[in-house]
Amino acid sequence: MSTIEFQRNVDAYADILTPEAVAFVAKLARRFESRRQELLAARRERQKELLEGKLPGFLPETADIRAGDWKITPEPADVLDRRVEITGPVDRKMIINALNSGASVFMADFEDANSPTFDNNMQGQRNLADAIRGTISFASPEGKSYRLNDKVATLFVRPRGWHLNERNLKIDGVPCSGSLFDFGLYFFRNAAERRARGTGIYLYLPKLESHKEARLWADVFNFAEDELGMPRGLARGTVLIETILAAFEMDEILYELREHSLGLNCGRWDYIFSYIKKLGHRRELMLPDRAQVTMDRDFLKSYVDLLIQTCHRRGAHAMGGMAAQIPIKNNPEANDAAMAKVRADKLREVKAGHDGTWVAHPGLVPVAMEIFNEHMPGPNQLGVMRGEVSVSETDLLKPHQGTITDAGLRLNIDVGLQYLASWLGGQGCVPIYNLMEDAATAEISRSQVWQWIHNGVPTSDGQAVTIERVRGILEGLVASSPHPRAREAGEILDRLMTAPQFTEFLTLPAYEILE
Repeated sequence: MSTIEFQRNVDAYADILTPEAVAFVAKLARRFESRRQELLAARRERQKELLEGKLPGFLPETADIRAGDWKITPEPADVLDRRVEITGPVDRKMIINALNSGASVFMADFEDANSPTFDNNMQGQRNLADAIRGTISFASPEGKSYRLNDKVATLFVRPRGWHLNERNLKIDGVPCSGSLFDFGLYFFRNAAERRARGTGIYLYLPKLESHKEARLWADVFNFAEDELGMPRGLARGTVLIETILAAFEMDEILYELREHSLGLNCGRWDYIFSYIKKLGHRRELMLPDRAQVTMDRDFLKSYVDLLIQTCHRRGAHAMGGMAAQIPIKNNPEANDAAMAKVRADKLREVKAGHDGTWVAHPGLVPVAMEIFNEHMPGPNQLGVMRGEVSVSETDLLKPHQGTITDAGLRLNIDVGLQYLASWLGGQGCVPIYNLMEDAATAEISRSQVWQWIHNGVPTSDGQAVTIERVRGILEGLVASSPHPRAREAGEILDRLMTAPQFTEFLTLPAYEILE
């Protein structure tokens, strides 16, 4: 029997969850849920192969696609220049400030920068619809008023990844895909308006592990466009290459999405997390402290070079990664040091051939813009072909050499606890130690600790990283934390860091107790 059931009262969001909008989401779920489950099963099978000793590599069965002479459908005029993109959650004030920031693009995030409470998700859908129509405003408790400027950034939206559910909606007794829920509501409510304004439904697609997952997105886009009578290619997505497996299938991912593609992005933080998640059982691929895993060498540099070469060969944008620093207002010396790191990072990216970059705070937009304006006079660098690049399978797997320190261990546990407590409290984008942390950096933190325990490594002082040592540090941090959700966060973090088998995403167990 066909049923559509919400697991909570949704009267407050009747303007969003209209019968027509919910029916559209249900159509997507009924058509694509079985394929989503097949792809998630394929992920588990591939991870089993990795645990049995198989290393990732380029796919022999798609060699003709990598060798072929093809390009994506030319990108729309309003996204040819994406030199600085700002990202953040979908709350009302953030959307206004980001659109007004002077950035080329604002990516409104239902994923890693958003704690997926139902209220956050629904208010985000409402906020985006108001922003698209130019009616969004916000009044702070202090009486300050926020409205859109005449000129604003181009809007992109990131739905949740394929692995996440929306537990508050069941279609025929099955929890709805978070990806289809976020995309379906956004597309249904805004596709005609975006088209009328001469733009499109522009997206960022997260956490893909294979070209078959990209093919699923392409089929979803085609179906959605046909259902609403929209032209082919109104929906277009930039894929975040933020898993180690996707790095071996970049050509194939672009190929599957070619009429819906807006290029690829170096999702650096999740990429580091994925490297540990997929390969963390191998002692020879151990990573040192997070701060020592930098973009200028080893597996990260190889991935950047290959992504730029691949994208430009196919006529697609190659977007750079996130600068997580935030301005430090009360310490000019520390602020200068932080901004110097941002400048160096953005200079590396533009000289490598990236067509744009990410920042996490409006205060960094002028810094990144200055670097790209100076070194990228045109709208992009699609003509920089990087013909000298030759990246092997070994290059994409080469780990950084460095040290594992007590300070690095403590920082990982500290950041993981602070972030997870905030996430449980409904905040998904959290300033910690002058960095804007999201779920990806929390994932690195807890996965490194798991890897160090699992492989029985010592820190540089000779002490072993044991479960007892980790728990002692965690218990002290929980006891001193002022956050009301610290105890719950500590319990989840303990399980994630000490489990015999690696838990795929911290958001999966945490979502079960999210209010």
